[in-house]
Amino acid sequence: MIASDQLVTALATAAFPTFAVLIGILVNNQRLNDFARAVDVRFTDLNRHIDEATRSLRNEIERLRREIESRIIHLEERFES
Repeated sequence: MIASDQLVTALATAAFPTFAVLIGILVNNQRLNDFARAVDVRFTDLNRHIDEATRSLRNEIERLRREIESRIIHLEERFES
């Protein structure tokens, strides 16, 4: 009996830290996965905002190009007559 009690104690002493570390690794891995997902969401949102800003700037540049072109045509017509 004493040998088995000592064996159980020795096994428990060796097994408990192993399980504690394993649980810690699994919890940490889950937290890292959650963090990675959050970062992915933020980068997706950032990319969407950049795309919207790019589209908006391109539209504004095109509007300005047309406005400048029409003014140049108007000036050319005015000076030709």
